[in-house]
Amino acid sequence: MFNKEFETMPEKKLQSLQVERLKWSLKHAYDNVPFYKSSFDKAGFHPDQFNSLSDMRRVPMLTKQEMRNNYPFGLFAVPLSKIVRVHSSSGTTGNATVVGYTKNDIEVFSECVARSLASFGATENDIIQVAYGYGLFTGGLGLHYGSEKLGALTIPISGGNTERQLMLIKDLGTTFLCSTPSYALNIADYIETKRPDFDIKSTKLKAGVFGAEPWTEGMRKEIESKLHIDAYDIYGLSEVLGPGVSSECTEKSGLHVFEDHFYVEIVNPDTGEILQEGEKGEIVYTSLTKEAFPTIRYSSKDITKLYHDNCKCGRTLVKMEKVTGRSDDMLIIRGVNVFPSQIESVLMGIEGVEPHYQIIVDRKKTLDDIEITLEINEKLYHEGAATVNALSKKISERIKSALSVSAKILVVAPQTIARSEGKAVRVIDKRKL
Repeated sequence: MFNKEFETMPEKKLQSLQVERLKWSLKHAYDNVPFYKSSFDKAGFHPDQFNSLSDMRRVPMLTKQEMRNNYPFGLFAVPLSKIVRVHSSSGTTGNATVVGYTKNDIEVFSECVARSLASFGATENDIIQVAYGYGLFTGGLGLHYGSEKLGALTIPISGGNTERQLMLIKDLGTTFLCSTPSYALNIADYIETKRPDFDIKSTKLKAGVFGAEPWTEGMRKEIESKLHIDAYDIYGLSEVLGPGVSSECTEKSGLHVFEDHFYVEIVNPDTGEILQEGEKGEIVYTSLTKEAFPTIRYSSKDITKLYHDNCKCGRTLVKMEKVTGRSDDMLIIRGVNVFPSQIESVLMGIEGVEPHYQIIVDRKKTLDDIEITLEINEKLYHEGAATVNALSKKISERIKSALSVSAKILVVAPQTIARSEGKAVRVIDKRKL
């Protein structure tokens, strides 16, 4: 463990620490951010009224739209002279969300990522290749600083340039690869189609740290089998910190939340009602130590659940189930609620289907149609139309049985669907265009 004191802290002691830090964080936000003062006052809540964790239900939630409304620096709680870095979302659907960090915030960010890397078994003796994008996206610099904090040799290659990625894996003896799961599959495909002479098993690569997009257990199995590594999930949001809010350990049985820095709740996404441990809903975050950009009850839209399971790794931190979807990603097809991750789970359970697909939703007259374009392996594809048609029918039947929706299946030639060096575009909803 990187920080055993906090990662194994007894639950009651941890809750006392959270109460103490929440008192500071709530007051810090109220006193220094006009938006929070107005929001708290409107809800009839004052930080002085906070005495226990149960009082959090009285605190209003923060939405991403409210973050956008305060673009660029409206939610900063310290002067810009104290800000040493900013990160930002893309802003493709409105104003971007700009988040700031003080020197201490960067230190916390680095430690959380170092803890995550340590939970995957990484040490100062490892060589960590960071293939996340650098820049305003938090992934690249987040993993970079965390790797350096751990004391590992850090390779800041960023995303893309797959041939060079392979060269560095081989020549520098990379042991950990950090990227989006879709880019890891891109690397695997590149080896298979363009570099069959490259023997990934002969390298020192042993593990991958994947995040920034939802991915299923089926996707994990694909990555592990194709790259011959252990694949671990790291989770985070730029609005809350970046990668390192939670992470798996070597047990791969859920993600430990670093509760000394983040207070988490699960709520009903429709009503905001706080749910009990073990119930699935939307996870809500409150930062406990952030100076520049406190996030108070941030509505993440990510769907998961919280639980304790006496993890064999020895960490006492609450676990969150692997996030495989967001409430705002849910597709409503002829009255049926469908998450893209549910479709992926069906696809990955069918032999011969490759982990490259796109879901296209359209409306013909008054009815919603869903089409899934996907690739199958070379062998099956070249067996001919009869094999392809039979497989398409099988996939359609499986989706109908599992999700109660009818989908048109379009099987395309291997390497047809565009590969991603960052976050994969899985869903195209033409109803919104």
